[in-house]
Amino acid sequence: MGTATGIIRALNSGIKHIAVKRFTLRYPEEKLKFVGDGYQFDPTTGVGISGYKGRHMLFHDKCTGCQLCSIACEGVAEAIAMVKVPEEWKHNKKAIMPQIDYGKCVFCGLCVDACPFYALYMTNDYELSSFSKEALIYTPSQLQVKPEVKQDVDIVIDDRGATHG
Repeated sequence: MGTATGIIRALNSGIKHIAVKRFTLRYPEEKLKFVGDGYQFDPTTGVGISGYKGRHMLFHDKCTGCQLCSIACEGVAEAIAMVKVPEEWKHNKKAIMPQIDYGKCVFCGLCVDACPFYALYMTNDYELSSFSKEALIYTPSQLQVKPEVKQDVDIVIDDRGATHG
């Protein structure tokens, strides 16, 4: 008797889930769309503006080479090194800017929080895979380029849960 009810319960559960739309995406053909911009920090109010924590973007015209991003990263991942850049900016007398090693980065956002000049920003780009460790080190010139993120699918939240639209 117990085996028969177990089989009936299993069949009943399977039949219920046949009509439910699958939540799994066919990655990399389909990519999840993230709402809003990447993570940023507003030093005037002292509040982090929520967003997805992906690859960093560096604004050269705002970076002063103060090294606060590198200091904030020291105790966590030691992923940021300050390197000499060939161009000189009026506001960056030392001509140094951050270089990020994504092999070490834990995407905590402390470097973005520490920057008082809005020079660092985290984008929605999360595809940073590489075949070598050297390719995971992004120079200041690579961090300056805005990533092109192609995202196809939105999350739709209703009373039955979340689904992909």
